[in-house]
Amino acid sequence: MHYAVTDYVLDIVQNACEARASKVKVRFCETPAFIDVVVEDDGKGMSHEEQEAALDPFHSEAGKHPGRKVGLGLPFLKQATEQCGGVFELVSEPGKGARLHFSFDRSNIDCPPVGDVVSFILSALCLPGEQELCIERIRDDGHGSPSSYMLNKGELAEAVGGLEKVASLALLKSYIRSLEEG
Repeated sequence: MHYAVTDYVLDIVQNACEARASKVKVRFCETPAFIDVVVEDDGKGMSHEEQEAALDPFHSEAGKHPGRKVGLGLPFLKQATEQCGGVFELVSEPGKGARLHFSFDRSNIDCPPVGDVVSFILSALCLPGEQELCIERIRDDGHGSPSSYMLNKGELAEAVGGLEKVASLALLKSYIRSLEEG
């Protein structure tokens, strides 16, 4: 079950990596009025029929979830966005990847919390595979002082000496936290 927006985003990024994407881009924007996310990848893409199946909570791609026969990520996300007057747009084509855009109206009582952004980013960066992952984070407090930063998995891995060592991950976590606080 997803409890926060960051849970949904991590699930979508993981789906992109599993779709054999070599490039995954995430734009995560937060303002007092809305939370807006776009995830784009150059993975295998989906036909119209595959998109409809992906939005069916009682369907899952064969072999994707051993031990269960349902896939709930996209259906729960679509339901959550619609429930709070948000946006859900999935555009995909076989061989051309996918683009998922969703947003939540923060004034709606059903809007989920943002979640732990630092942990989401760290988890996304540590997903297996050699895909290029770029995360753009934008925050606007509504008082005229927007902030943003961009992270690239390859550059970060090179800077900290890989993403497999605990010391490197601790350093990276501190760095991401400083960006979030700054």
